[in-house]
Amino acid sequence: MKREKEAGLREFSLHELRRTCLSVLLDRGVDLSTAADLAGHASPNTTKRYDRRGERARHAAAEAIVVPNVGPSD
Repeated sequence: MKREKEAGLREFSLHELRRTCLSVLLDRGVDLSTAADLAGHASPNTTKRYDRRGERARHAAAEAIVVPNVGPSD
């Protein structure tokens, strides 16, 4: 692409930009259904295929789990 070369960027596809945008939205806490709507996907399952956050996102989700009434005793 002409503009990539002018900007000194490596070649990339517009699909890569879409994938990055969706991953950033998901990383910032936008729910999958909303991200799917923004992308124009009929199903969140389609959007899920764009998610490139990988294992890091799964670990962050596990850390966010709070079990009520469990913790250090007073």
